[in-house]
Amino acid sequence: MDLKLTGRRALVTGSSSGLGAAIARLLAAEGADVVVHGRDEARTHGVAEEIGAAAVAIGDLATDQGADAVAAVAGEADILVNNAGAYGHPHRWAEATPDMWALLYEINVISAVRMIQRLVPGMRERGWGRVIQIGGGLASQPMSEQPHYNATLAARHNLAVSLARELKDTGLTSNVVSPGAILVDSVKELVTALAPERGWGESWEQIEPNAARDFVPNDIGRFGRPEEIAGAVAYLAGPYGAYVSGATLRVDGGTIRSVT
Repeated sequence: MDLKLTGRRALVTGSSSGLGAAIARLLAAEGADVVVHGRDEARTHGVAEEIGAAAVAIGDLATDQGADAVAAVAGEADILVNNAGAYGHPHRWAEATPDMWALLYEINVISAVRMIQRLVPGMRERGWGRVIQIGGGLASQPMSEQPHYNATLAARHNLAVSLARELKDTGLTSNVVSPGAILVDSVKELVTALAPERGWGESWEQIEPNAARDFVPNDIGRFGRPEEIAGAVAYLAGPYGAYVSGATLRVDGGTIRSVT
């Protein structure tokens, strides 16, 4: 299926590894001119070379200077995927200090706002654009751990809907892709290390359904794959997603139990 992204320029923040790299890879495969972004030069250039990216942008989006540098490389981007972010430490309420809250908000929320404010005006002038936030189920079903991280996800979801209202009648859309637990390398390493003490089995075929049952109960019975999130982003990024705005597209195997 041709998602009709040829000729569109896309910036995927935090695309030097993991989920962001998978998104950049699929957008490039669908014909988009992808700008790969990261802070680690070697890793970012490695992804860019692998997928034949149009450009590489190095910069810390938690600073105005870093955001300026990335926006300069992104140029006249048609698609902005705000994927860059951090989980923070798995602290509970008594351990998560105000400074930790402020830092994570700067990284996960204000960084996205910086890129929106730098790239969306150009999209509006050209009359076409897609802004996609990578959110998560903890935005609507938070847990007691990582309250600061949960709150930043909720803010990402909220700002996407607010932006959609702002972009009314402009030819631009703003949406959220909300992943469940995704099987990136770090997650697989953690789950495999926990398997012996949790009795999840020895082979990955045994471990995955048991770990998913205990960590993220869902209707599919496994962890999601980065490519499945990338597919949702690619759909929203092109013309087939033109009538979708202010929406949250959950790709979580049914982890979130809601009709909305």
